[in-house]
Amino acid sequence: MEKSAQPLWEKKTDVEGEKPKISRFFFVAYSGGAFAGATTENAKRVKEILPILTNPVRAQPGARAFAQQASLFGRSVGGSRSIRVNITGPSLKQIKTVAQNLFRVIRKEFPPSDGHQVRSIPTLNNDVPQVIIKPNNLKLSEYGISAREFATVLDVYNDGLRVSEVPFEGRLIDMTLLSSKRNFNKIDDLENFSFVTNSGENITLSQVADLEIVGLPNQIKRLSGKRVLSIQLRPNEDISLEESIKVLNDKLIKPLNDKLPKGVFVNISGAASELERTWNSMQQNVLIAIFVIFILLTILMKSFTLPLIVLVIVPSAAVGGIMALIIINLFIKQPLDMLTMLGFIILTGVVVNNSILMVEQTVWHKKHENLTLKNCIIESTKNRIRPIFMSTLTSLFGLTPLLLFPGAGSELYRGIGAVIFGGLTMSTLLTFFMIPPLLMIALRYQKSN
Repeated sequence: MEKSAQPLWEKKTDVEGEKPKISRFFFVAYSGGAFAGATTENAKRVKEILPILTNPVRAQPGARAFAQQASLFGRSVGGSRSIRVNITGPSLKQIKTVAQNLFRVIRKEFPPSDGHQVRSIPTLNNDVPQVIIKPNNLKLSEYGISAREFATVLDVYNDGLRVSEVPFEGRLIDMTLLSSKRNFNKIDDLENFSFVTNSGENITLSQVADLEIVGLPNQIKRLSGKRVLSIQLRPNEDISLEESIKVLNDKLIKPLNDKLPKGVFVNISGAASELERTWNSMQQNVLIAIFVIFILLTILMKSFTLPLIVLVIVPSAAVGGIMALIIINLFIKQPLDMLTMLGFIILTGVVVNNSILMVEQTVWHKKHENLTLKNCIIESTKNRIRPIFMSTLTSLFGLTPLLLFPGAGSELYRGIGAVIFGGLTMSTLLTFFMIPPLLMIALRYQKSN
């Protein structure tokens, strides 16, 4: 990886059409894995270095590499777009078979060749060799060795045995009994490892114990007290989280549930559960915003009917925001993320302003100039159409840079700008077609009562 990246950070300039120049690079290796990071001179070309960093690792037998552009809001590998499928059960043997089958079908549905990233946590092939020493109690008794004494011998040979504390310069220092072979022993030498019994007889380890080398996981993970294996999926940017979760549930997990062994369960967590909680919270926030606006308008207008006319424009603003997202996705990929959804809440408080102006002006004409209902609505529309369009156009021109000007980080604010731009445009146009007839109906109803 370092050899592949070195020519790119040694480049003097970043040339379009060639591999991007790397401005910073770091590499950290540890027992069982490694991770690296890099930034490009041109922030727009950062995704071009992903295959440069991963291909050298993937070329090594048995090695896997996962790379992605760091998420601004994510706090772990995979960022905020990672979906985790948890397989829980009473034993590792039961869940490992299910996890292996699920891992294969997920990779088939989301192939890595298309930019999807699939990995298991911990890895399904992470078994490491471990030596199990099983003492033969019958043979130990023949040599006059207790189980405790046998364990003490192994401690000395392995990590050392703390036997006493020695005072030195006003503090106590542990005195540890160590084997002279502890730093250069091999697994093959264990069987021939010799020690002296209480009777002075020299025997080997193979005479009193059986040695077995097995493969065991180097990590033990539990979820709610049960063993768990997790499969992490990070779909490419062309597929939304909602669509990925739907595919996982409908095509992979639901058909698998009927074939699961007893006590084994499969569920989705990670960004999937966060997305569901955020979506539910977002719905509640929209309803709360509408309710607060309704209460305030009811108090100010001293009516329950007129605030409903003001709020009737909110659904049309939401339609305009969705249409703006559809149009912008024809040219630039813009997912419906949390920041974009936040734009719909902002719309709730912005688009009602035009309706409030028209309703309040109509009520003023009716109260102070004693005009007919029809003339009141016509006059209010004439008086307010100019300031409404002026205020709306200034807002739309202010939002235009968010939509049109690209740059590093533009994907964060482009969605919220598109929603507000589309919703404000749609609501402004429909205000003059929806509010006047609804006002006529409502005021006539009030007059008749």
